[in-house]
Amino acid sequence: MEILELIQANLLTPIILFFLFGIVAARIKSDLKIPEAISEFLPIYLLAAIGLHGGIEMRNTGFENMLIPMFVAIGLSLLFTLNHYQILRRLGKFNIFDSYALASTYGAVGAVHFSVGLSFLKNQGVSSEGYIAAILAVLEPMAFIMAIFLTNMAVSKQIKAKKQSLGDDASDLEIGINQTKTKLSQVLRESITGKAIVILLGSIVIGYIIGKDGFEPIKIVFDDMFTGAIVIFMIEMGIIAGQRLDDIKKVGVFLTAFAIIIPVFNGTIGVVVATLLGLSVGGAVMFGLLMASASFIAAPAVLRYAIPQAKPSLYITSALGITFPFNIIVTLPILFTLSTFLHSGEGTIDLFQHVTEVFR
Repeated sequence: MEILELIQANLLTPIILFFLFGIVAARIKSDLKIPEAISEFLPIYLLAAIGLHGGIEMRNTGFENMLIPMFVAIGLSLLFTLNHYQILRRLGKFNIFDSYALASTYGAVGAVHFSVGLSFLKNQGVSSEGYIAAILAVLEPMAFIMAIFLTNMAVSKQIKAKKQSLGDDASDLEIGINQTKTKLSQVLRESITGKAIVILLGSIVIGYIIGKDGFEPIKIVFDDMFTGAIVIFMIEMGIIAGQRLDDIKKVGVFLTAFAIIIPVFNGTIGVVVATLLGLSVGGAVMFGLLMASASFIAAPAVLRYAIPQAKPSLYITSALGITFPFNIIVTLPILFTLSTFLHSGEGTIDLFQHVTEVFR
């Protein structure tokens, strides 16, 4: 019952209400539109605010304290991506390129999810380890690397199959593979140097340098106004999601179920692992949210070039039209409730007893 009450309370927060408002505006064919300049500015602002807080927290806690959570997060992200592929390919019967694209999308992390999660925790009066923002920055390009690696495998298999069936000249095939890999390497370079990663990493470094005292003069902009900026951004996200609702029927029942169940499963694993690593209640929630999120802004921009054979309607619609609304409305309260239980004396004891019994 506590989860249901938390979900209900979450539905009545400004962020969720404005997101739903955007969906309604799109469905009634309103000409409501966030000006393009503001649409481009808000993601940069949100990433800068997240990065600054992350850098300050890294300075306070020490860089070495985030190394283990960071490497664990990278390992989980890669494992989840491979697991997604197996589920989509074997159970969902998707073609190899759609499976790779979807697996990468759900192995990636979402900065928008992260922003909403921070605001959710603030409403609950809970804080989190700020260095998780640095983990966000590291995980983002990792998903692209995995996407490109899997694509190279797919292209190699495709060319090998053509060679066997059509008897193409081996040297021509080798040239084709090398050309494809060069193209994907270019995409990887552009993704790592893209504005989202650059502004996030740059802000983390600046936050680390200036510390808490240096942050005070700009606190009103990058702290007090943070929630308000998310609210405006949620209107646009709602409009885009509303425009995608008609495409949901195209993704099918299996992918719809996948887009709901997998993030909850991944997020639950993330919360449990983060608790075992010693993160706080809020830190475990944010760690779990990173595992549960799907990228619908950065990843599709890369996948469009890295895996052009994949259908964008599948990975964009499932991530933005299904997973994102479900995560910010339902998954977040679930992860918060789970983290609170695990961090209580009884929940922590039960968890460690269960883990001990498993490894006996």
